[in-house]
Amino acid sequence: MTEDILALVPVYGLVVLGVGTFLSCLALPVPSSLLMLSAGGFAVSGDLVLWQAAAAALTGAILGDQLGYYIGRAGGRYAASASRSPRRAQLMEKARRQIIDNGGWAVFFSRWLVSPLGPYVNFAAGAAGLRWIRFTRAGVAGELVWVTVYVGLGAVFADNIVVLGELLGDVTGLLAALVALGLCALWLRAALRQRPLIPRGEAGRRAKEALVRLQERRKS
Repeated sequence: MTEDILALVPVYGLVVLGVGTFLSCLALPVPSSLLMLSAGGFAVSGDLVLWQAAAAALTGAILGDQLGYYIGRAGGRYAASASRSPRRAQLMEKARRQIIDNGGWAVFFSRWLVSPLGPYVNFAAGAAGLRWIRFTRAGVAGELVWVTVYVGLGAVFADNIVVLGELLGDVTGLLAALVALGLCALWLRAALRQRPLIPRGEAGRRAKEALVRLQERRKS
C-alpha cells in the first residue's frame, strides 16, 4: 500500500501531499513522513517544485491539526458532562490543568520529535480547553519544523529515501513509546494518590474474610 501511495506523488504531487498530511494529523494510517521525504526527492529530479511541495504538506498538516483540535473540544465537553464519578472528574480536571500549563510545548514537540503522538495531542488539547491561539502558534511552529526537516532530508538523501524513512520512523516511534509510557506512569501515580488508603489492620481483616469466603465456596 505504501508503494502505491508513493507512486501517486509524481503524478498528483501537491494534492497527495496535502491530503496525506491532513489525514495523518487525524490519526489515520497514512505514511505522511515518507510522502514528504519522497516529495523532496522528486523535487531534486524536477518532478515537483520544492517550495510548493513544502507548502502543500504544511497546509494539510495545519488544517488537520485544527480539525483534530475541534474534534477534541467537542469530545471534551461531552466527556465532562457524562462523567458522574467524582474521582474520575477530579483526575480529568488535574489532567486538564497539566495540559493547559504545558500544552504549548507538548503541541510543538509532538509535531516533529514524537510525531506519532501528534494527533492524540490535538484531541487532548481541544478536550482540555487549551486556548486556540496558543495551540495554533505552537502547532504551526512545530509543523514548520516537521515539514522542513522531512522535505529537506528527502532532497538531500534522494537516493536513500526508503532507508531514511524507516530509520526516522523507528526513532520517532521509540521516542513516542517512551513518552507514552511515562505519561501512563504519571497517570497511574495520580490515580493511586486519589485512592483512599486502607489501614493495615483493616486490609488484613478484609483479606482474611475473602479467604474464608473462598474456602466456603470450595466446600459447597
